[in-house]
Amino acid sequence: MANVIVDVEPFVVLLFGLDYPLHGFFHSFLGGSLIALVLYFAVVKCYPWILKVMNTFRVGQEMSRRKILLSCFFGVYLHIILDSVLYTDIMPFFPFDVNPFFGIFGLASGDIYQSCVIMLIVGVILLAYVWIKNKDYPR
Repeated sequence: MANVIVDVEPFVVLLFGLDYPLHGFFHSFLGGSLIALVLYFAVVKCYPWILKVMNTFRVGQEMSRRKILLSCFFGVYLHIILDSVLYTDIMPFFPFDVNPFFGIFGLASGDIYQSCVIMLIVGVILLAYVWIKNKDYPR
């Protein structure tokens, strides 16, 4: 959730045809920190419902507030770093107009996207393993 929520910004820009950078303020560590904090409070508030959904999919687990906070920041920051490697318009250290991560690995965007697809496949396999392993998981 934390890794995906950052892309609400470009989605809104494209949806409404806004005259705003596709990867704007919320694709910076400053803006991302605000998103992570808002997400943290939302997850804590909705935790009983989230746990119910997780239990439905047999992946429920108890989470401390500290774990939730760290997960929110890690997910948002990881998204910003990965996008910073790909796109020149991202300023991760806003208000400074610099992106030291762009092209840092010398990989083409296709390589990054391919890695993401591979990670998706690995994630689906791991999720299937957990479902099979926890088939008698209490609902």
